[in-house]
Amino acid sequence: MRKKGVDYIVFPLDFPDMETASDYVRKLDGHVGMFKIGLELFIQEGPSVVRQIRELTDAQIFLDLKLHDISATVGRAMARVAELGVDLITVHTASSFRMLKMAVKGGGGKAGVLGVTLLTDNDAAAVEAGGFKAEYVTSPLALVMLRARMAKAAGCAGVVCSGQEVEGIKAELGPDFLAVTPGIRPEWTLTAGDDQKRVTTPGRAVALGSDYIVIGRPIRDADDPVKAADMVAEEIDKALADA
Repeated sequence: MRKKGVDYIVFPLDFPDMETASDYVRKLDGHVGMFKIGLELFIQEGPSVVRQIRELTDAQIFLDLKLHDISATVGRAMARVAELGVDLITVHTASSFRMLKMAVKGGGGKAGVLGVTLLTDNDAAAVEAGGFKAEYVTSPLALVMLRARMAKAAGCAGVVCSGQEVEGIKAELGPDFLAVTPGIRPEWTLTAGDDQKRVTTPGRAVALGSDYIVIGRPIRDADDPVKAADMVAEEIDKALADA
């Protein structure tokens, strides 16, 4: 069954407490396809936050912890978080191939493991400051592709990447390898000085092959968050119809 625009939308619960997060889950239930729990809320509320969110919605849950440690530690940690009943969990691809394999093994197929390739507030200057080879500084895409290949070889379900890299990832690694895209800004919200360096519009990201788009501030900060989410879904539906 073909996905609808709403199914692509991942709303990040980037809030300091469960009370605020719950309010947005209730508002947006049925208007987004997935809720993302990040470090701030997870640290504040603990693992029980997953159960609390699950009681409020039938939407999918994305646990964005970006695990990054020695292989054995990540494997054991993944075994624990996979028991929470989430759909997607992130790890960093900046570590080793072995760590990624251990993450997948630890998850036991209970949740899709996503490799974070390059954070969307990183640009060529950040890559250079990290000491990478010139080929990766001049083309962050090359670094993202390298890490995406490693993630797939390790058995990850997909990667987190910007909309600028989606097309290349899908072309090389196949349509079933998930591409989750943050740094999403609808045309009507683009502003100068945004801290996200590699941004893409919802329609453009989906047209290029994104399976899910993470979109926070344009919905969260809108006067009417539900209306904003519906506008994003409409933009995606239009892009799908034009494809």
